[in-house]
Amino acid sequence: MKHWLQAFRLRTLPLAVSSILVGSALATNWGWVSCFVDLFRPVILVLALLTAILLQILSNLANDLGDHQHGTDNADRVGPQRAVQSGAISSAVMWRAMAICGSLAFVSGCALITVALGLSLTTLAFLFLGLAAIGAAVKYTFGSNPYGYAGFGDVSVFLFFGIVGVCGTFYLHTSHFEPMVLLPAVGFGLLSAGVLNVNNMRDIINDEASGKRTLVVRMGGMRAKRYHAALVLGGLASLVIFSSSYGHGWTFWLFLVALPGFGIHLKRVFSTTEPRMLDPQLKVLAMGTFFTAILFSLGLILA
Repeated sequence: MKHWLQAFRLRTLPLAVSSILVGSALATNWGWVSCFVDLFRPVILVLALLTAILLQILSNLANDLGDHQHGTDNADRVGPQRAVQSGAISSAVMWRAMAICGSLAFVSGCALITVALGLSLTTLAFLFLGLAAIGAAVKYTFGSNPYGYAGFGDVSVFLFFGIVGVCGTFYLHTSHFEPMVLLPAVGFGLLSAGVLNVNNMRDIINDEASGKRTLVVRMGGMRAKRYHAALVLGGLASLVIFSSSYGHGWTFWLFLVALPGFGIHLKRVFSTTEPRMLDPQLKVLAMGTFFTAILFSLGLILA
């Protein structure tokens, strides 16, 4: 069981659910302000969280197997030892686990869409998004020509942890799209992409040697750090612009409590010269983003 928990990479799950919490909180706030009704539906929150968690676990399992197959998980990699690499879980068993997890994610996603939207053309659109999410979770590093090895992982994280996660959850609650939702969606998408960027900065030496052409490998260390600062500061700026434009109370600014932590994080990223020493910053930014999502969501609900 210990090996499976390690393969699930539980520390990645808080980041996976951040966009769901934010989208649900936005729906709650928008319902009271615009319609004077409570549009929040607990069953949608639960199903959305379950689907997001299953998709993240699927991605982690596929990453474990994919990086092993491509030779990226080797004796030189930094971070926890992977299950397939160590021999704790065979490739065949990991394959079956991926199939089970993918099937559960599909069933959970279908239940979520049906409960929220019933049967309609919009349901088909969300079904397509769900299938795309499953495909993205698997193809990041798994199979032939994985997009993570070509430098497109950041785009995928931005879209699914930001735009799709926040805007999609908001729509499932409200059956409505509001342009204002794009600002926090962009904000948390950029912060989530920053988490992947820290991971890739940490692994730059081994990734380059293994032929994994992430954006960090393509840009080089210093440019990657500047890009990282742009992701983090851009994400926070999006939240500030949202609160300035649409906020109607001091609680909209609760997320600023997390601001000093991001400043310390960026300072340590720029002061670190050895890539492997960035490993602690992966957890710092992931949990900082989750903490920001909690504060931002709480501010919306209390407003």
